[in-house]
Amino acid sequence: MSEERIQRILARAGIASRRQAEELIREARVTVNGQVAGIGDKADPAKDAIKVDGKRVHPHEGPYRYLLLNKPRGVMSTISDPQERKTVMDFVPAAFRKALVPVGRLDFDSEGLILLTDDGEFAQHVAHPRYGGSKTYEVKVKGEPSEAQLDLLRQGIVLEGERTLPARIVRRTKGHQRRRGGEGEEGHNTWWVVELVQGRTRQIREMFLRIGHPVQKLRRVAIGPLRDAHLLPGAIRELSEREVETLRRITARPKKKKTEAPRERAEKPIARPKKAAKKKPLSAKRAAQGEPPKKAAPSKAPARKAGVKRAPAKRSPAKRAPAKKDGPPRGRRP
Repeated sequence: MSEERIQRILARAGIASRRQAEELIREARVTVNGQVAGIGDKADPAKDAIKVDGKRVHPHEGPYRYLLLNKPRGVMSTISDPQERKTVMDFVPAAFRKALVPVGRLDFDSEGLILLTDDGEFAQHVAHPRYGGSKTYEVKVKGEPSEAQLDLLRQGIVLEGERTLPARIVRRTKGHQRRRGGEGEEGHNTWWVVELVQGRTRQIREMFLRIGHPVQKLRRVAIGPLRDAHLLPGAIRELSEREVETLRRITARPKKKKTEAPRERAEKPIARPKKAAKKKPLSAKRAAQGEPPKKAAPSKAPARKAGVKRAPAKRSPAKRAPAKKDGPPRGRRP
């Protein structure tokens, strides 16, 4: 076998997802041939001795397992818990537990669907937000948020100095209520459907808390297109081949990162008819272009037709000088 990154080897062996494997490497819990491994190091699982917490890592053998669990409230979505609280592994038959890891996390106080698998590559693609795998939640909150408040949440919030990806939030329909045993809107509480691509720790609870409507109940009802409304809390089942292939297909390639929340198209303002601009005289246009205006050409007399004599121009009569009043008129004797 050729060399590959250690976190990939651990993921393929079902030890952990890639993200969890990177955490193991940062904590100096992974060694290769006796040397502490670092992020980006490569190894050959057929030749090198790769160990996690002193235990040898062997390549995965046989088919992978893909399980779906409806996690009840008050259960940790981890393999083990230092406080000895109940974990999702307590609901898995002992024969299936080898190298099994939960895909992503679900809060201790939350309930709903969670995947468990020994296929590290599959877990990485389903859990990591860059592959576009969405998770859908039904959320009951105190009071009724306004549409303006919901728009703020849809655009994403800043958690630990980083803005979360946009979210889809709509009111839960009556069809959801009937399917869930008639859970309607109780008193001043309202139910909402929230769809996330990037699920940060306690993100939904923090979102609604910031707008003054704390979460009362939260359950995950879908992982991508995968749903099972008939799976009771605490029940577990294997995924069908079709369900596995569907999840693989929709998370096969990284998706383009969305930096802004989708906005509704604003109505275009009614365009007012523009007044027709007055045409400038030709000389003014040329003057605007830096050219001197041309002088108007003198008007020409109409052409004379052949054989037609022009009438002589009338002359005005000469003005006579006024007669002198002093003395007798000329030519007469006194």
